[in-house]
Amino acid sequence: MKAVVKFIRILAAVCLLGLGANALEEGTDYQTLQKPLNVPKNSVAKVFSYECVHCYKFDRTVTPKLFSELDGVKFIPYHLKTKGTLGETASKIFAAMIVLDEASDVSLLRDKSKFKKAKFAIYKATHDKGDDFNGGKDKARFIKEALGAAGVSDADYDKALASARAQEILKSWDDSYDVAVLQGVPAFVVGGKYLLNVQALGSVGAMTEAIKELLVK
Repeated sequence: MKAVVKFIRILAAVCLLGLGANALEEGTDYQTLQKPLNVPKNSVAKVFSYECVHCYKFDRTVTPKLFSELDGVKFIPYHLKTKGTLGETASKIFAAMIVLDEASDVSLLRDKSKFKKAKFAIYKATHDKGDDFNGGKDKARFIKEALGAAGVSDADYDKALASARAQEILKSWDDSYDVAVLQGVPAFVVGGKYLLNVQALGSVGAMTEAIKELLVK
């Protein structure tokens, strides 16, 4: 009898493990993009806007925790230029900062990243201080806020922004709109192909497991 009970318990555990491994459902937990992003397969792209308070909250808590659990997976930011009065200006700032970080071989997730410093300076000014930069008219001060936090001169910013790499980044970010209209921002795209339903997954742990599963799909 004990042997039978033990066998049943083992069988139940195996069934539960099987359910966990196959729990991810297309249409519920994720959807397949009709127009994939042009990014490496082993990556997660985050579509965001400086004006989105949820993007700010995710970048403070969820994003660093998520990527700490995804060893070797590339983080690729996609800024949405169509949201916010200074959305296009923010995209230019972020693209230039990424160019400078890549030149210094600095991860965009590290605190020393110029991209991260500029991004959080803009986030904080917009959401913590309620600064709308004179309804978006004070573009110079907006840029100065970001560059000052990142420790970047006007000359270095202009040079980075004029680079072929920055223009390549900006062009690729045009595809962020097609993703954002599906469920808003922040949006996480796995391998350029699978858009996570963050609300359905509900936790960093569930997002992590979903990403790992979709990366080998």
